[in-house]
Amino acid sequence: MADTQAAAVPEAAVPEDGKQPRSVRVVLLALMITMMLAMLDNMIVGTAMPTIVGELGGLEHLSWVVTAYTLATAASTPLWGKFGDMYGRKGVFMSSIVLFLVGSALSGMAQDMGQLIGFRAVQGLGAGGLMVGVMAIIGDLIPPRERGKYQGMMAGVMALAMIGGPLVGGTITDHWGWRWAFYINLPLGVVALAAISAVLHLPKKRAKARIDYFGAALLTVGITAIVLVTTWGGTEYAWTSSRIMELIGIGVASLIGFVFWQTKAAEPIVPLHIFRSRNFTLMSLIGFITGFVMFGATLFLPLYQQSVQGASATNSGLLLLPMLGAMLVTSMVAGRVTTNTGRYYVFPVVGSALMVVGLYLLSLMDTDTSRFTSGVYMAVVGLGMGCLMQITMLVAQNSVEMKDMGVASSSTTLFRTLGSSFGVAIMGALFNSRVQDVMSERAGALGSKVTEQSAQLDAASLAKLPEVAREAYQHAVSAGTHSAFLLGAVVAVLSLVAAVFVKEVPLKGAGPVDRAGQGDQVDGGSGGARASAPVVEAV
Repeated sequence: MADTQAAAVPEAAVPEDGKQPRSVRVVLLALMITMMLAMLDNMIVGTAMPTIVGELGGLEHLSWVVTAYTLATAASTPLWGKFGDMYGRKGVFMSSIVLFLVGSALSGMAQDMGQLIGFRAVQGLGAGGLMVGVMAIIGDLIPPRERGKYQGMMAGVMALAMIGGPLVGGTITDHWGWRWAFYINLPLGVVALAAISAVLHLPKKRAKARIDYFGAALLTVGITAIVLVTTWGGTEYAWTSSRIMELIGIGVASLIGFVFWQTKAAEPIVPLHIFRSRNFTLMSLIGFITGFVMFGATLFLPLYQQSVQGASATNSGLLLLPMLGAMLVTSMVAGRVTTNTGRYYVFPVVGSALMVVGLYLLSLMDTDTSRFTSGVYMAVVGLGMGCLMQITMLVAQNSVEMKDMGVASSSTTLFRTLGSSFGVAIMGALFNSRVQDVMSERAGALGSKVTEQSAQLDAASLAKLPEVAREAYQHAVSAGTHSAFLLGAVVAVLSLVAAVFVKEVPLKGAGPVDRAGQGDQVDGGSGGARASAPVVEAV
């Protein structure tokens, strides 16, 4: 594909001394706080769920507390990106923060499970715009080549959320009560809102075209059906049940109709021309696979270490430290190298290869694997994901024009979200099936009875099992994780194949060449124009 010129790098983002002005750093800090809100919420709430059920009741609706949030987030993600492109990034982003905070406050005041589920959906609608807004605003403020430096910051926020979420959630629930698991978002959100309102000034936009409501409805129905299939399949309903088949049919029909309608709409929610870029399409695929692998790993690794290696559930987040620490370090190194050289091709290839190797190593774990060995295997996976997590967004943004920055960010985020849904569902189904088979083989009728309700037992339930059943369960979990991670390794091979075909287009945007108006090179697209520079006020 031919390389074309995109919007020139904003003057405000490229100071003479190479350092970001203090005002930009204030905005970036506010963006990182917002990113923390988006990633931390589910992990804190997950820890508080037993206490919430104890007070509000409604155990049979427990899964909907998470499902309602996930559905609303996934369905609204592409809409927030498009709204930002049409009406201006700042106002739309602040609106998503306000909606998220309103949902948080209402969730904290819920008096029964029905109210909590409804308010979590409101919170999820706002959450759909948080990550998209962060990525798109960084895309507006920071030239492509300079964005690499902020990968470590974003990876650090992610690692902190995944490690600290369960610990913070447990502490808040024990000392302040479960309602503060939601209220804790309010002061952080207010700080982010104040900083963004006072310092960040982006060009105002007002689109003349009407919002594509029909396309939005088709996309929402399609995404909702897909998420429900991956959430309910194998748990609430059998994979071959009529309900799951109906949802699959609705989802496929809606998405096919959506794609057709996007070719006709005056202002499409997801302009299909962005997929003409080879790099954007490949990065969407790699992002999907990264989400598939990452969330599957974070689900089964703590379960393996608790059930087989006897680790404490209290510090479950710390069990992922080898993987998350390696991811953080690699992300920082990849960002620095990308910034210094403007090149990135090596990272998707090496990252995908490391992910395949690491997942295969994890599939070798058994009941005799030491914590040190499993930690080394996790670190290999973390090294791979560190090369991929932020590079996928960086390259995707660099592959479209500035006017499509929002939809590019939201589409990439959506693919990663859908990947995580599929990863948890498919790897989970394989894990559960394998656990039940091995329990039947090793413990007979007792084994089948132990896991007939759920293949995942908590520490209390595991301690009550007879010795024979406990040993059988440890072997079953080991076999289940083997199958799940082996599947992950096979899927990760697709990421490696996609990475090989990435076309490296040097990232511009730093130094005199860009100040002279050379601009950012993008792969594909139909050309671009100089964008108005974002402005940040001195503080």
